[in-house]
Amino acid sequence: MRLCSFSQKNKEHAYKTFTNKQNRLQEEKFASIPFNNRLVFVPHCIRNTKLCAAEEKEGYYTCSECRGCKINEISRLAKELNYKTLYVLKGGRAIEKIIKEQKPKAVIGVACFFEGYQAFNILKDKNVAVQFTSLKKDGCANTDVDIEEVEKALRRRI
Repeated sequence: MRLCSFSQKNKEHAYKTFTNKQNRLQEEKFASIPFNNRLVFVPHCIRNTKLCAAEEKEGYYTCSECRGCKINEISRLAKELNYKTLYVLKGGRAIEKIIKEQKPKAVIGVACFFEGYQAFNILKDKNVAVQFTSLKKDGCANTDVDIEEVEKALRRRI
């Protein structure tokens, strides 16, 4: 059993190292992209499912700004800054379809390190600058994010 948990810790460390490195490598390009050419991806696991009134789409939800969770705060700020759109993703597979349809120049993603790793790999050949903000409490439900960290990333400019 120890071998499994050691292996899992190594994987988590590798995902964290990779995403942090990618953030540093892409930070300047991301910061140069105007807000109106950026998308925001947040995970559905942040939703308060007891209060959430988000509209379910194919592969994602559209935040209704019901104020039931932190996604409302992120959505409100993204709109204030004139971001293209915020997507509440059910999983990473929706990313490619959204990128193809929306054609953003940059994306900010909020997720666990594994999903961040996956997103960087999905987008590596799409000419899209990416910045990643990790969840402060992850899992598949009832997760949490530091709003100040997300705001800092959303506001990033040269």
